[in-house]
Order: sequence, then structure tokens, then C-alpha cells
Amino acid sequence: MVKTLHVELNENSYPLLVGAGILKRIGEFLKSYAKSTKALLVTDTFVHHRYAPLVLESLKNAGFDVAIIDVPVGEESKSLEQFARIQDSLVENQLDRGSTLIALGGGVVGDLAGFAAAVYMRGIAYVQIPTTLQAQVDASVGGKTAINHPKGKNLIGAFHQPKLVLIDVDTLKTLPKRDIRAGLIEVIKMGVIRDEPLFQMVEENLDEILDLDAETLIKMIARACANKADIVAKDEKESQLRMVLNYGHTFGHALEALTHYKKYRHGEAVSIGMNCAAQLAVNLGMFSETDFERQRALLNRAKLPLTYPYDLSAKAICNAMYHDKKTLGGKLRLILPTRIGEVVIRDDVTDTQIIQAISQCY
Repeated sequence: MVKTLHVELNENSYPLLVGAGILKRIGEFLKSYAKSTKALLVTDTFVHHRYAPLVLESLKNAGFDVAIIDVPVGEESKSLEQFARIQDSLVENQLDRGSTLIALGGGVVGDLAGFAAAVYMRGIAYVQIPTTLQAQVDASVGGKTAINHPKGKNLIGAFHQPKLVLIDVDTLKTLPKRDIRAGLIEVIKMGVIRDEPLFQMVEENLDEILDLDAETLIKMIARACANKADIVAKDEKESQLRMVLNYGHTFGHALEALTHYKKYRHGEAVSIGMNCAAQLAVNLGMFSETDFERQRALLNRAKLPLTYPYDLSAKAICNAMYHDKKTLGGKLRLILPTRIGEVVIRDDVTDTQIIQAISQCY
């Protein structure tokens, strides 16, 4: 079974394929979209061992001339150093404006490779083949590409839409359970911000999801991606509506930066951030205790973290939040829930109120 979705962005529109066992067909799918047969495959050292041979074989059988470059596993690879290595490889392998860069891996590889494609020769085509749940439901859709700065996450980047996204749920079988749980946060987030039935789907099918039932995964991922595709189609460059996708992220990004991107998975930090954002919304009288407990219960059942580490002060976390990209004119723009299925953007929350909410999340 292959579900096909479309991200509608006029001349930047592209298909998104979700299925099981479809990785071996990438060459067949890509032939319809590539301008030339020249390509560079960017992956990480772990994914290279697992899936690169299959992808390379499919591409070569379809007539592609493919080079490959690995980056180290982990968030630290979203750096200027690894970005420069990819640019060097693009030049050395003589890729031109008609060539394609293919990102095979999780969100780190997708963000890094996408940014490399966005700026090489002022932009070449790229394809996303996300192999983690977090990347499949979130990072691979929407064209946001970036690398990190020591002061903040994703501060250096560009909007650059892929030509094709191919999601094979079978790649999730080789992931640690911790990564599956961390990736699930982006589905739960989507449920909170705009799709209560999706939230309920996760509540009712959590065991099947964590057991990697293919049919359940395909339905869940396709629905989450359809939600994001709709948001991106309405607000490609994050001028307003798309900001809601950052629910929990401003709190979470601060935690990641303060722990040097080494202690938490991205989804784990966002889980803590969502719990804190919801607590803040309760404090402000805009989110019910019932819905707060419903979100908290699902995060807890998914064995996702809910609390900040005691060695970070609430004030330090609040200060770090101001390095977030959503800050405008010195004001934090926070995504806060009003019910399961709806959020609003607030820029009038004081530091005192933020610090109080953080203090309640230890």
C-alpha cells in the first residue's frame, strides 16, 4: 500500500509517498522528477550501513550517476563544518544546476542536506528520504532547512522545498524505541494544535504504533503529513499560521541549547516544552486542567519526559528562549493551547509568567 499526498505550492509543489517496502523503488520514482542523472546522496554513518546500498542500487539501476557522502550521527553534524564538507563534495563530483541532492536519514541529515542544496549554485533540486519517525512526520515536509549556531538551534538556514518525499515505514524497524517515542511527539503535537481526532488516534493505537504495525503507521504518518502539508500550503514562509507548528519548541529549543544538544533527543526536549507550554496556558486561564491532564497522560504513556533537569534554573531557560527564531522585536511569540485541537499565538506573556510555569515543571 502506497499513499500519495501532494504539498500544493504552485511551482514548488511536490508529491509525498508513504508506504512499506518502497525504498527500493526510489530510482523509479525519482526518474520522473530529475533533470539530469547526476546526484549526490547524503547520509549518516549509521544509515549508510543500513540503507545506502539498497538506495544506491535502485538509483544506479535507474540510470543515475551517484556519489555518496556520510556525516557523523547526531545533532552536532548540523554545523558549518559538515555543511562545508557537503559543498566540497558537490564541487568535487561536478554536480551542476540540473543535479539532485538526496537526503537519506533523519532530521539532522534532511536539514543539513536541504540547506546545502538550497545554496549550492543558488539552489539545486533535492529529495527527502526520511528514515526516522520525527523526520517522516515533520522535518521532511515543508522545506525548512537549517544548521545550528552555538547560541541557538536552526539559526542559519533557508526555505527550500524538495522535489519528492519518500517515506518507507520499514526503516523504523531499525530504530531504538527511544527514537520512536521521541518522533511520536510531532504527531501528538499536530493533534494538539489542529487535529483532535489524530490525537485520539494516537491515544487509542499507542501500542500498535510502538509495535510498528505498518498499516497503523502508514495511516498515522499520512494524516500527520497531510496536516502539515495543508499548513505549509497556506503559509510557506512561516509568516503567521505556520508558527503554530512550533508548539513546545521554544521551550524545548532552549533546553537543547543549554544542554549542548547532547542530553535529549529533539522530541524529548519538545515533550518537556509542550508540558511547560500547557502549564503556562493553564496558569493564564486559557487551557483547562482536563485537557492539560489529557496531554500529560498521553506523553506519560508514551514514556516521554515531562520535567526540566534540576541543574538548569528557570531564569536561565527563560533567557535562552530569547535566542529562538520566533522572537520579534525583543518579544517572545509563544504557541499556547486553548483546547486539544486548537492553539493561539501570544506575544504578551511576561518573563515572570514564563519562569513561574517553568518552575512548575521540575
